[in-house]
Amino acid sequence: MSKAQIVGWAHSPFGKSPLENTEQLMASVVAPALEHSGIGAADIDGIFVGVMNNGFSKQDFQAALVAMGDERLTYTPAVRFENACATGSAALYSAMDFIEAGRGRIALVVGAEKMTALPTAEVGDILLSACYRAEEGDIPGGFAGQFGRIAQAYFQRYGDCSEELAMIAAKNHENGVSNPYAHMRKEFGFDFCNTVSEKNPYVAAPLRRTDCSLISDGAAALVLADEETAATLSRAIGFRGRKHVNDVLALSRRDPLAFEGARRAWAGALELAGASLDDLSFVETHDCFTIAELIEYEAMGLARPGEGRHVVREGLTAKSGRLPVNPSGGLKAKGHPIGATGVSMHVMAAMQLSGEAGEMQVKTSGLGGVFNMGGTAVANYVSIMERVR
Repeated sequence: MSKAQIVGWAHSPFGKSPLENTEQLMASVVAPALEHSGIGAADIDGIFVGVMNNGFSKQDFQAALVAMGDERLTYTPAVRFENACATGSAALYSAMDFIEAGRGRIALVVGAEKMTALPTAEVGDILLSACYRAEEGDIPGGFAGQFGRIAQAYFQRYGDCSEELAMIAAKNHENGVSNPYAHMRKEFGFDFCNTVSEKNPYVAAPLRRTDCSLISDGAAALVLADEETAATLSRAIGFRGRKHVNDVLALSRRDPLAFEGARRAWAGALELAGASLDDLSFVETHDCFTIAELIEYEAMGLARPGEGRHVVREGLTAKSGRLPVNPSGGLKAKGHPIGATGVSMHVMAAMQLSGEAGEMQVKTSGLGGVFNMGGTAVANYVSIMERVR
């Protein structure tokens, strides 16, 4: 079986985009990704699109919009995926399965979302669809309220970690300054992030505005090829191991602080890769809220349950630390256009591994990790990636 490898990519700026819709956003990254890979549109065997939508736009049938933006792809099979905040990774993994099953040699993956055209309250209600509405649909504050409750429960069980959450926010905003695609390229510092104020109010206590990722527009694209094709091109980023694990949707049926699906995905991907966290040079993790990143430290194995705060205090995940986490600034600074996020995270990792990350670059041994989740650690994707050439 020939493994799928990343051979090119493109990334739009994240933020409030002047582009009007996902059609235009996807068009802005498709041609640059093909050019970066050195592959022509006529050689694409399948298009895999990640757009959540669910009310952000009345226009759906998102897979068909790619060819609307690039007529060279008119007769290429295209399909759209949705898996909450892991929509982009769902599209990516399906494209990899397509190649590794021998159904095609080259695939294009595109993730996008247009979120800022709607009022914040409406966006929050749309995002609540990533929860179990029958039990969680009336949570004040929308999806932020869901993670606010998780933070409250974590504090009750393990002690107040407000300072550590502020440290995570400050770290990611500092990293985001170096990311030319980031929504928020501004350093805030620990004191600002740790202080409730008019500019940093509670969004869903104990989560402050600086604890929450940004509502963003954006798109990202990856070009994948089989090993034989990749060997003829300028670059190749492989997957030493990858794992997708789902957990039950309703929080009432599991421990919401355990992130058990994430833990299993990390353990499975590392086992497939024949690696440990000590072998990784960096991780891009799903910090939709700072409490999520804190619990993810525990799920990936950096700390035991309830002890993630020590990882923060000891600086292990700082850009200069033992295992830099979110050198891109993460969702916190980069932004979180839902369908684009999983693709974006893999683009960021590929840039690091290929030495093309510019000011974001960390010293790499050639191996990095990505964790993207949908919902409250429901759909969990872990990729252990390596530079092949």
